[in-house]
Amino acid sequence: MSGRLGRSGLIRAATLEEERCIVTDAAQIGILGGGAWGTALAITVRESGADVRVWAREPEVAAALSQGRGNPRFLPGVSLPALPASTDMADLAGCAAILAVIPAQFARAGFEALRPHLKPGTPVVLCAKGIEQSRLMLMTDVLRETMPEAVPAVLSGPSFAADVAGHLPTAVTLACADPQVGQALVDMIGRPTFRPYLSDDLIGAEIGGAVKNVLAIACGVVEGLRLGRSAHAALIARGFAEMTRLGVALGGRAETLAGLCGLGDLVLTCSSTQSRNMSFGKALGEGRRAADILAERQAVTEGVASAPAICALAAREGIDMPICAAVNALLGGEAEIDEVIERLLSRPFKGE
Repeated sequence: MSGRLGRSGLIRAATLEEERCIVTDAAQIGILGGGAWGTALAITVRESGADVRVWAREPEVAAALSQGRGNPRFLPGVSLPALPASTDMADLAGCAAILAVIPAQFARAGFEALRPHLKPGTPVVLCAKGIEQSRLMLMTDVLRETMPEAVPAVLSGPSFAADVAGHLPTAVTLACADPQVGQALVDMIGRPTFRPYLSDDLIGAEIGGAVKNVLAIACGVVEGLRLGRSAHAALIARGFAEMTRLGVALGGRAETLAGLCGLGDLVLTCSSTQSRNMSFGKALGEGRRAADILAERQAVTEGVASAPAICALAAREGIDMPICAAVNALLGGEAEIDEVIERLLSRPFKGE
């Protein structure tokens, strides 16, 4: 079986003999979120021939995108084509699919506002990475609770918005339980320089994206304190073990987390201060206060909100995640940096 995304917003089943799933020139794709990542994805989808519509919370962002002035607030210095954008979610009505790029802690409100405008069966691709702090829910769970008629999918992997907007080679995971819908979505967003790899493991894809943000804060602290590349590499490796333990406990697969949406994303986010989470951790390591760092930022640093949620999930599942716990203690004011590092270095020696 294959599927087709059409103007109606529904996936139509087709026989094996028919052509593979495509997006027609008339297909309308909604981008829920006008930040850097939403803008980069809008450019990518637009180049597939789809009719892109962007919803942005900020009127100035919507105006700049619509007028071809780029996105100076969230993606400065990048020249962009004009992208139809507005602050009215009703403008997303009738879209064949939605790419949801609003931060995790605001996703529930966004989905509730969007629901009246979508037809049943519309695929909603979750592109933001995080865990709802108040209810300890993955974004797929939030989507099912707020828009049960939607078809959930997850897009995650090592991808900086500026790289994607600049057409630099990027590979990501696209997870969807329905293989027909998943293939249709791959065909919709895939480009020569933006390569989605299809999976059916939504939990693994989500956990990788959420946990790597917390680990990137830890790597940033290591960088800010100048603890060396050896410590940095050890933290990535042991952090990956934490990520895998939690993902498997929640129903994800270890092989998913060893791919683009887990290890791949972890390596990228922990290796460049272009990452908001790593740059935040680096500033902490250099002695700055978390509140001051966040106050200077336009975009959300997801790892800050995800840390307590991940630690609570780990405690619920009986999973040991000492690096994530150290970051959470630091962010929560429970310990100073020196004490956090001493706790990690004084842990008992054990087998790998």
